[in-house]
Amino acid sequence: MLKQIKEDIEVALEKDPSSRGYLEVIICYPGVHALLAYRCAHWFWKKNFYFIGRFISFFARWFTGIEIHPAAQIGNRFFIDHGMGVVIGETSVVGDNVFLYHGVTLGGLSTKKGKRHPTIGNNVVLGAGAQVLGPVNIGDNTKIGSGSVVLQNVPEYSTVIGVPGRVVFSGVSSEDENDTGEETFPDPVARAIECMLERLPQMEKEIRLLKEELHKKSDTPPTQKPISLSSKPMKKVSSGHSS
Repeated sequence: MLKQIKEDIEVALEKDPSSRGYLEVIICYPGVHALLAYRCAHWFWKKNFYFIGRFISFFARWFTGIEIHPAAQIGNRFFIDHGMGVVIGETSVVGDNVFLYHGVTLGGLSTKKGKRHPTIGNNVVLGAGAQVLGPVNIGDNTKIGSGSVVLQNVPEYSTVIGVPGRVVFSGVSSEDENDTGEETFPDPVARAIECMLERLPQMEKEIRLLKEELHKKSDTPPTQKPISLSSKPMKKVSSGHSS
């Protein structure tokens, strides 16, 4: 347990560039407080002391604003930055080296017992306000953009953005990093507009050709049918006076 606590503190020092020492992390980091409380509550839960586990979880929620169910399974090197509003449900499974920002929800869509919360792979980043709902699987090395709502399985090495969440990148080597190594996320709306702009010149050309063809047809005089004269002789009209 002490080894696990030491690792949780070291991960906070490693992943948060604003941290300045062990004492600051131990006293001032609600994400670390919630995680340490979860480790303790989870130990009691596995020993069938369910009430004690839930009470520790409740106290940690009141103290930190982060709710982690004691039955959830969380791996090593887990870190919650800022933390306020994070909710991790009962049947959630979180892999190793996962990074959560504030407002993340690993929630369920069903009131039935059983697996109803997400499974998060290793090396996953979930942006602020991301919602992962239902018993979905999030693959390893995936990034979930801020404010995204994920309702379906996500393959590994993917980037997900939007409501509902859509995979905007999937591959072994991500291109979503700039020259300084900072993480960036593509804009699917901007990409759609770019595709439309690329298509516009071709559409304009096609419309111009159609106009020219219609203009040529309108300039051609319509063909008229020749009037056929009847071969029947015309009757002579009498004056109506008899001699």
